[in-house]
Amino acid sequence: MLSSHRIVIAGASIAGLTTAESLRQEGFEGEIILLGDERHLPYMRPPLSKQLLSGEWEPDRAAIKTKAELENLEIQFHGSSPALKLDLKKRVVVTPSGPQRFDDLVIATGARARQLSFGSVRTLRTLDDAVSLSSDLHLAKKVIVIGTGVLGSEISSSARALGSDVVMIGQSAGMSFGSVGQALSPQICEIHEENGVGLRLDTNVIDVISGPDGVKVRLETEEVICADLAVAAIGAIACTEWLRGSGLTVSDGVVCGHNGLAAPGVYAVGDVAAWRNPATGSALRMQHQTSAIEQAMTVAGVIVKNSTPKYSIPFFWSEIHKVSIKAYGWFEGGPLTEIRSQGNPGLMFSAHSKGDVTGVVSLGSSLGDFRTARALVDESSKKLYVNR
Repeated sequence: MLSSHRIVIAGASIAGLTTAESLRQEGFEGEIILLGDERHLPYMRPPLSKQLLSGEWEPDRAAIKTKAELENLEIQFHGSSPALKLDLKKRVVVTPSGPQRFDDLVIATGARARQLSFGSVRTLRTLDDAVSLSSDLHLAKKVIVIGTGVLGSEISSSARALGSDVVMIGQSAGMSFGSVGQALSPQICEIHEENGVGLRLDTNVIDVISGPDGVKVRLETEEVICADLAVAAIGAIACTEWLRGSGLTVSDGVVCGHNGLAAPGVYAVGDVAAWRNPATGSALRMQHQTSAIEQAMTVAGVIVKNSTPKYSIPFFWSEIHKVSIKAYGWFEGGPLTEIRSQGNPGLMFSAHSKGDVTGVVSLGSSLGDFRTARALVDESSKKLYVNR
């Protein structure tokens, strides 16, 4: 590949930065332009709802690379420079500071927090969100968390660790855990209740009223809950507005092949990318850091060497009230089977399809047991993808 070749990466979180680093590791010698919509250097998102929210980490510790390290890699980082529009014919990304020409484009613009349609409620998605929310959590005696997914659970856990009373509110009758869905709802509910979190499930919030003395949240059951602070954790929306009229296929994210290719010379990685599963043909956003890293490495290899992509297996982890929860593989929303292991200090579950283990979940079990269970998923995946 010519040294005059120019690659623009729109989005500077872990997916975008890993793409840039991997391009250099693959031997790419051309220009790399990394566009970030925030003023900060690229940073990790998982600590935002854990170490940063609790105050265990200072904000600078979440940074992935220093300015000097980016310069040493000859990565041109442009902060506060969001992608505004894509012109595929002219091979240009429009930014506030002017057009950025590209030979190849990698879309890594991620996702933004979904907002309630009423009231004024805090959300957690960015570093600035985490810093601001952490400051208020340290002062809050009572916190309301709207949303019963992974992020809602992590925020509730951090708030309880800081001594706040916490109430979680969810529309569904059960609690969700990422791609595992509600299959672990009884266990997640038990963990929260054992740690003093109040649960209001199977109900809707119909109004939020903020005032100088805090916030009031009104439920459809007519219950009104008063607190010092309310936080919404009701999902994330892929940042694709800037791609309107571009000609790319955009549904729930940028639809790509199993190598991240969205159009000739255009790729997508991370939370904004819906990669096609080579086994099922369906396009799905992974929304987990490990998947973002693996997608970025794959795309870099495809761009530089036209290498054969290896489809990644979803993996993510969380920690709720000091209980480590890990999930690996694919889950179709069905019941999980408990895996019993002699001496296992925690719980292990597996998902099955046509007799094969397609996914495993660990709740506080040993790392060794989880690795053993992961191997079962790897073996099943070989059958699924070897003849794609």
